[in-house]
Amino acid sequence: MKIFLLLGVLNGFLAVALGAFGAHGLEGRLSEKMLKTWEKAVQYQMFHTVALLVTGLIMQKITSGSIVSAGWFFLAGIILFSGSLYIYSTTGIKTFAMITPIGGLAFLIGWVLLGYAIIKYV
Repeated sequence: MKIFLLLGVLNGFLAVALGAFGAHGLEGRLSEKMLKTWEKAVQYQMFHTVALLVTGLIMQKITSGSIVSAGWFFLAGIILFSGSLYIYSTTGIKTFAMITPIGGLAFLIGWVLLGYAIIKYV
């Protein structure tokens, strides 16, 4: 499915843009701790951008429910983990930081599903 390749491209673009914004637009506006939180969000978004691209490439040869689910879990993780950290770092509202572990769990589920699919089908 091209969807995960396109989502990977989109998230790669966003990760680079948000990383640059954090480095140049937020420096001096956020505390050092919050800048590091922003950077962590960018880092995990980029890691899982690669996961989306790998998922899309594997799907060019094999399509299974576990591979498709892995891709959606990676996307959910980016939104919940990185998204919550972006909002938390700029607002300081701790409620958003409490969403972050749910995104982390989505990442873990995505990796388990991708691993399962590779073992079973590749």
